[in-house]
Amino acid sequence: MKLLGIGSRINHDSYGFGVVTNVTAKHYWVTFQKDGLETLDLDEEFEVIEACEDDVDTVSFYDVEKSLREILERFSDVTQIVPLADKYKNGTMVLKPADSNLSVKEIPINTFWHKIVMLRDRLRVMEQKINSSDLDDQAKVDLQQYITRIYGSLTTFNVLFASKEQQFKGSGK
Repeated sequence: MKLLGIGSRINHDSYGFGVVTNVTAKHYWVTFQKDGLETLDLDEEFEVIEACEDDVDTVSFYDVEKSLREILERFSDVTQIVPLADKYKNGTMVLKPADSNLSVKEIPINTFWHKIVMLRDRLRVMEQKINSSDLDDQAKVDLQQYITRIYGSLTTFNVLFASKEQQFKGSGK
């Protein structure tokens, strides 16, 4: 099956006349005169009115953007967007001292959450810098064990994460 290039014109039984505006590994994005933008499976049936034979890049803009974001997160201090568990969104964290003469401190959970995520991301960057450093293997292992223990100390905050994959993981001991 030869892929259609961007700009190819097609006629679809349900949507009518359209022009291919993007191609991904699985879909054509087609802008139809009547219905606007629709995605069609590459093997879907339709009439090809005019095929553009240009080389087709089967990597979508989304895939490129996702790859670039992963590279930036891995090699820089860019923080990842990590969702807070719904039950805590826009909540308040209250720190109440044992001494009733002292004032209560209230912190928006979103502010606290941002600091936890920054801490986690900076630990990951430190881990990567250690692994790519010129240190000998034993020094790398020693430092990695400290980082693992730090992650373990932070598992208390896992209740705040919306996604289990984002949580802190210690050594499991």
